[in-house]
Amino acid sequence: MKFDTDYIEKLAEIIEAKGLTEISLEDGNQAITVRRELYTTGAPVIAAPAAAPAVQPAQASAAPKQEAKKGQPVTSPMVGTFYKASSPDAKPFVEVGQTVSKGDVVCIVEAMKLMNEIESEFSGKVVEICVEDGQPVEFGQVLMYIE
Repeated sequence: MKFDTDYIEKLAEIIEAKGLTEISLEDGNQAITVRRELYTTGAPVIAAPAAAPAVQPAQASAAPKQEAKKGQPVTSPMVGTFYKASSPDAKPFVEVGQTVSKGDVVCIVEAMKLMNEIESEFSGKVVEICVEDGQPVEFGQVLMYIE
């Protein structure tokens, strides 16, 4: 069985329709986990910076300027561990200054012992890699910027 985009979309629809949080399938050498994240603990994290209003406006005004200069963010689609290369002795998928095309693999995020290749959603030049090799990453965390 091949896990193509249509098949993954059908799994996501099943998760949503049945109110599930996760589906995991294995077929020979292939395995896939489709997970729906629940954001029940997000409010306290957002409320914490509001306690320091003098700091928040400075951060809020600086962040959009940085993102505009850096280009498009490539974010982690899941919680896991970031890897720059397919193995410790392999060459990194991308390096700062390298040009990538839409669909190129730019890194791996390991989740539940599955190596998930992260592809660029756009073409451009890698201007910053924001995480270190082997570092844990969160859902939505910026991994790198491409302009």
